[in-house]
Amino acid sequence: MFGISWLNPETITTLGTLGLFIACVMVFAETGLLVGFFLPGDSLLFLVGLALATNVIQVPIALACLLISLSGLIGDQTGYWLGRRLGAAIFNKPNSKFFSTKNVERAHEFFEHYGSKAVILAHFVPIMRTFIPVAAGVGQMSWRKFTSFNLIGVIGWGTGVTLLGYFLGGVQIVRDHVSFVTIAFIVLSFIPIAIEALRARKQIAEKRSKR
Repeated sequence: MFGISWLNPETITTLGTLGLFIACVMVFAETGLLVGFFLPGDSLLFLVGLALATNVIQVPIALACLLISLSGLIGDQTGYWLGRRLGAAIFNKPNSKFFSTKNVERAHEFFEHYGSKAVILAHFVPIMRTFIPVAAGVGQMSWRKFTSFNLIGVIGWGTGVTLLGYFLGGVQIVRDHVSFVTIAFIVLSFIPIAIEALRARKQIAEKRSKR
């Protein structure tokens, strides 16, 4: 589905317990390493939940949710401290393909628009969950404040999406059409980005009309 088999959530979740370990590593990379913004976090967690429901991954659901949420928490903390310590140096490279200043600017706009709630909401928005922790670090947001909001977001996302897949895994039509359900889930996860893009365009258009 994603062209690279080892990044394909459907492939990963057929590997049993090893698949869960790989999923945790990918959650860490997506939330903590700036190059991880392209990883399929939402669909991966959903399919991990489905694999748990069908015993493809034979691990207690509570333990799986704990490991996934912990991986996201460690990743977010890594991203925050990267931003705090190295942010300015990393993003003073306008030609960098990975550390795009445009992505960081978007994260800052998202952060400014939603304030501290952005740390929670960003987990449910692809790309933003990679760059918001860094933006919080670059902006010198209090570590305590960041961590308190971050805990809510990472548990809500890591546990919530996994549980969604777990409970829907008991529905026959979902099990029979995994690929279609996953694609639909990916599309839905990008809706917040589309809404923000439309709002941004509207605001730009309004500013131009006032000139």
